Amino acid sequence: MIWLTDKIEFPPYEFTSDEGVIALGGDLSAERLIYAYKNGIFPWFSEDDPIVWYCPFERMVLFPHEIKVSKSMRKIINKKEFTITENTAFEEVIYNCKNIERSDGFGTWITDDMEQAYINLHKKGVAKSIEVWLNNELVGGLYGLEINNIFCGESMFSNVSNASKVAFIHLATNKKYELIDCQIYNEHLASLGAKEIDRELFLSLLKR
Repeated sequence: MIWLTDKIEFPPYEFTSDEGVIALGGDLSAERLIYAYKNGIFPWFSEDDPIVWYCPFERMVLFPHEIKVSKSMRKIINKKEFTITENTAFEEVIYNCKNIERSDGFGTWITDDMEQAYINLHKKGVAKSIEVWLNNELVGGLYGLEINNIFCGESMFSNVSNASKVAFIHLATNKKYELIDCQIYNEHLASLGAKEIDRELFLSLLKR
């Protein structure tokens, strides 16, 4: 496994392990993170572990025109009980994504350093958030990076039923992005229309 130096670079894709790991170490500077996402690479690791960088062979993505919205979800959206905003409470969204209890165990990978790194990216206008409110209370949302016309999703949360779905559907239908990168397979996102594509195809779309 290749360890990164202070230089902002990653090894060739051919060095990716069977688990999708392309490198270890480095830092979470804005420059490295932006460079990584532009090349289809993202960090995923636990507190007190070295930074692990992934570039999986199969990429979970959603082409926005393929979003699946069930009749029940359409009814929920049409009721307009939820208020949806963009980039008004980024730090609250990432805090909730980090701290919410999840039955699948995901969420704990957002370390303190990662939280601050993405807040820094938000201040630079690169990281974005979608917020879902109910009675003026933040009940759901998601965040990720905007790389050209692709949204690289990082995490989402929901404190009430369907709030994260509302955020994701809004992201897919706001006509801002050609593609939504969901990174790795997720059954919940698959039910909304996301699917796996080859890394080569994903990279070609990312660099187009």
